[in-house]
Amino acid sequence: MKVYAGIDLHSTNSVLAVIDEAGQPQHEKRYPNELPVIVAALKPYRDQLVGVVVESTYNWYWLVDGLMAADFPVHLAHAAAIPQYAGLKHGDDFTDARHLANLLRLGILPEGYIYPPAQRGLRDLLRRRRLLVREQTRQCLALQSLWTRHTGHQLRDVPHVTLQELSNRFDDPHVRESARVMWTLWQVLHREIQSLERGARKEMKHSPDLAHLQSTPGIGDILGQTILLETGSIGRFPHVGDYASYCRCVDSKRVSNGKTKGRGNAKSGNRHLAWAYIEAANYAMRFSPPIKSWFDRKKRRCHRMVALKAVAHKLARACYFILREHTDFDLKRAFG
Repeated sequence: MKVYAGIDLHSTNSVLAVIDEAGQPQHEKRYPNELPVIVAALKPYRDQLVGVVVESTYNWYWLVDGLMAADFPVHLAHAAAIPQYAGLKHGDDFTDARHLANLLRLGILPEGYIYPPAQRGLRDLLRRRRLLVREQTRQCLALQSLWTRHTGHQLRDVPHVTLQELSNRFDDPHVRESARVMWTLWQVLHREIQSLERGARKEMKHSPDLAHLQSTPGIGDILGQTILLETGSIGRFPHVGDYASYCRCVDSKRVSNGKTKGRGNAKSGNRHLAWAYIEAANYAMRFSPPIKSWFDRKKRRCHRMVALKAVAHKLARACYFILREHTDFDLKRAFG
């Protein structure tokens, strides 16, 4: 007899439900978030188990990796795409776990991608870099604003201003201390970002796919590494439109009889890839005259942000074929 398991994962505990081929519960219990305990609960069903569905939440790494290491067939549920069950008067964690198992039993489970653990750490490190860069920019702007408020002049060269210059510029000790804190945070963040980038560059310098991506206008070391790591295996996208949608470059409106009837989930996809391609589009327009000309023609017919998103869409489609065919960027193919 085949059985199916669903795990409703929470921050401190997990609810395990096992059902049979008819959808009847065989086992239901709440367990603490301890891998040996959950593995022991699944072991009696190992031979009959078709799969274990884990709900995709912020803390799934330990559970999915641990179950896969224990040779269980694991499926990661795409929480945003799971259809809600109708007709239930009462729902709780146990019904949620059974629902996950039932979706697998019926063959309609929306699955998320289980990123290879060996590369996941570097991908998450580059995500952390983006947050650090944002905070560094915030401190830089705050220091420039403070300088302008108290001196009437602009501070343009923040990287080369010294702590002594800041101390000599302000008479008020409280303003001096505020400037010192901002300057110190900026310096610390700058050093950490530089160290992080050196490590990532060293890790991926021999990647041929990265070299191909960097042939694209607007894509350098950091954006190339981000796109490569966030994309993962390009084979999981059957068509270029699937990849463009994953990069949030596709409109989410719903159309019926030629009329817009509503909007879909605009946030479905990878926000880090969406950011990377918008950044690449901005750089591409700055350094590639043909792409800038294409953007200008597009902008004359629509809003600037729509035209910018169109450039990002073109770059995403180009990078799909670059990664699939292991070739360099072709300007005529992308913008011809």
